[in-house]
Amino acid sequence: MSLIPYALSRALLFRLDPEAAHDVTIDMLARTQNTPLACTYSQPRVDDPVTLAGLRFPNRVGMAAGLDKNARCIDGLGAMGFGFVEVGTVTPLAQPGNPKPRMFRLPSANALINRMGFNNDGLDAFLANVQRATFRRKPGMPLLLGLNIGKNAATPIEKATDDYLIGLAGVYPHADYVTINISSPNTKNLRALQSDEALDALLGAIAAKREQLAQQHGKRVPIFVKIAPDLDEEQVKVIAATLLRHGMDGVIATNTTLSREAVQGLEHAAETGGLSGAPVLAVSNRVIRQLRAALGRDYPIIGVGGILSAEDALSKIDAGADLVQIYTGLIYRGPELVRQSAEAIKKHLQPSTNER
Repeated sequence: MSLIPYALSRALLFRLDPEAAHDVTIDMLARTQNTPLACTYSQPRVDDPVTLAGLRFPNRVGMAAGLDKNARCIDGLGAMGFGFVEVGTVTPLAQPGNPKPRMFRLPSANALINRMGFNNDGLDAFLANVQRATFRRKPGMPLLLGLNIGKNAATPIEKATDDYLIGLAGVYPHADYVTINISSPNTKNLRALQSDEALDALLGAIAAKREQLAQQHGKRVPIFVKIAPDLDEEQVKVIAATLLRHGMDGVIATNTTLSREAVQGLEHAAETGGLSGAPVLAVSNRVIRQLRAALGRDYPIIGVGGILSAEDALSKIDAGADLVQIYTGLIYRGPELVRQSAEAIKKHLQPSTNER
């Protein structure tokens, strides 16, 4: 168990502007990972291995993309007990993101609104940080690493595929899996890539590039696609069919929502951007159920959105997810949520192995 109760850390961090608190946390993790000071947030990892998309996950609880956009804290996050960590979103070129302020807390709803806009240091810096991480050299089953890629804001939407192909080629040798992020609401027109023709063209190009990279590097890296919660059932069916048609290996459901129905009247609720945290749980689970119905029982689904308790994590498994990811819940509940969720899922699924 970590030596410092998270409630104390949270009380201090919540006195800061949300983005300042985020930056302080990332800097602290980057400076203390792989040092004795990591004991302040480290905890044992729950052993609950499962094989999906040809990958052996140490347990079913992962860190979602967005917290560590520049891949600075892979080892620090892994020390919290995650079975897998996803970093990014990274774009080919560095970009500052949207103007500040761009992150807002809604504490009474256990929620955040952000309009960060893929702020990151670019692909070269990202890959240098990935290569400095030591988790693959540690004894035992290493956590798995997902690398999440997107397009630059300045790239016209009609040329978005070029950015994704650059990103895919860059991260491919270093990733256990790659995530194609087409669902952030904070890059203009990005979600248009989820539409029928645009998604078909993008994933066709991604699939062809993956075949080239697989031959070049002698390994086939699984590719996941991250989608939005703001989709109707027909749109989910079209996306599911397109994923299958192009041989994508899994889907991550979901990103943040544009809906404000669950937070109306709260301070900051009218801010533009994506809403995450507890209000997203139900809508995310709805999309997971629809995906499972459309994709069949064996297609890998990672459920993310609104996990603030072990019970929330189980609700995603019951909706049809194979794995879950946490982000906003880590901010509100701390690393203990990772262990609690992993233990609850392990107990819930025993004695089934669900390997595929």
